[in-house]
Amino acid sequence: MSVTKNQMVELFIEGITSEGNGVGRYQGQAIFVPLTAPGERVQVQIAKVAKQYAYGILRQVLEPAACRIEQDCPVYRRCGGCQLRHITYEEELRQKQQMVADCFARIGKITAEMLPILPSPQTEHYRNKVQFPVQEDSQGKPQIGFFAPRSHRLVAAQNCLLQPTLLNEIAQYCCVLMEKYHIPAYNEQTHKGLVRHIYLRQGYHSGQVLLCLVINGTNLPSGSKFCADIQQKFPEVCSIVLNINQQKTNVITGTKSVCLVGKEYIQDNMCEVPVQIGPLSFYQVNTPAAEQLYHVAADFAQLKPTDVLLDLYCGMGTIGLSMYHQCKQLIGVEVIPEAVESAWNNAKAMNAENVRFLCADAGTAATQLAKEGLQPSVIVLDPPRKGCDEATLNAVVEMAPERIVMISCNPATAARDVAILCGKGYVAQKIQAADLFPRTKHIETIVQLSRV
Repeated sequence: MSVTKNQMVELFIEGITSEGNGVGRYQGQAIFVPLTAPGERVQVQIAKVAKQYAYGILRQVLEPAACRIEQDCPVYRRCGGCQLRHITYEEELRQKQQMVADCFARIGKITAEMLPILPSPQTEHYRNKVQFPVQEDSQGKPQIGFFAPRSHRLVAAQNCLLQPTLLNEIAQYCCVLMEKYHIPAYNEQTHKGLVRHIYLRQGYHSGQVLLCLVINGTNLPSGSKFCADIQQKFPEVCSIVLNINQQKTNVITGTKSVCLVGKEYIQDNMCEVPVQIGPLSFYQVNTPAAEQLYHVAADFAQLKPTDVLLDLYCGMGTIGLSMYHQCKQLIGVEVIPEAVESAWNNAKAMNAENVRFLCADAGTAATQLAKEGLQPSVIVLDPPRKGCDEATLNAVVEMAPERIVMISCNPATAARDVAILCGKGYVAQKIQAADLFPRTKHIETIVQLSRV
């Protein structure tokens, strides 16, 4: 018997889904409820009913779980950034470990060694990147925040606990200067106004900050005064960039940038790989946790001085270059031209020889390299959330590397792709979950595969 909308039901919360919602069952039907914790009994009002499941709204915690903690953010679950601030970090790690294990058992039918999850060295203020939408409040003053889930309604947030305090303060001061110099915020409904987003990046090791204003125009009124004020108050800001986006679109950044101060990038390093980070560069947002992940990937790769390493979906080349000294040759493949250019620059800064980066789709490049007879000893795969396509997996198998190291931000697609590889001559040996995104639903996974 299905529940009905607005019905009040009592549930025991059994676990947490990959979306960060608690899940319980009522007469056999799964009910998903945000803000609930495993092991507690709650009263829930049904908000939406589907054929096999329903969504509920927490109305009362009847018996709280031992892992429940007080919410420490005034806009938690309204801004959509965090999903797990109501439970302890220890419980969050247990749930994420279980999510990964369930995906590989249920989707991939994989029975490999599950290593203990790697916690993040920092659970607060860890993000080196933030993109604040800007809108005017009821008094016409610019304000920053985040869009509520599945909407473009701004939830004002001046002190996000995931971002470094410095980045929050710089964004707030930008709003002060916008008011001072009469620079209007963008209005999505009218397509008028100027500043769409305040976009900040910080080098974890260097401390350098890049400020990017995404604008619906081609120049910033009183730009020189604006930049001077920013640098006087925040000397860490060594790069100020305008990104031009005049399209009616949900995409945050445009393709053209204009540098107002310094260079179009800041410098940092990842596992001793020097990197140049621009507004459009892909770069892991949690540097110390990513460095832990890269060390595990290198351990899984087991490179020897005679090995050839192929790094597919290589981005700026940081993963492959972090292992460069352990192998004979490195080949990286990435589809985004700016990322490939950054990879070459990073390799040049390292004086790295016997390095080759290709700008191409991973499947196309892998197929071509296989036809050329390339026989890499180790292949690293770091695909987007949708996972690897069929052409890539087939080409990887054709090249027959001794080992494959898969890094994934989506355990479901990772389990699917690993199962495909295991059906074509490989065996999964180790699985390592790594938490790069504390207090959110996201989790990274690393898998070691060896050729049978």
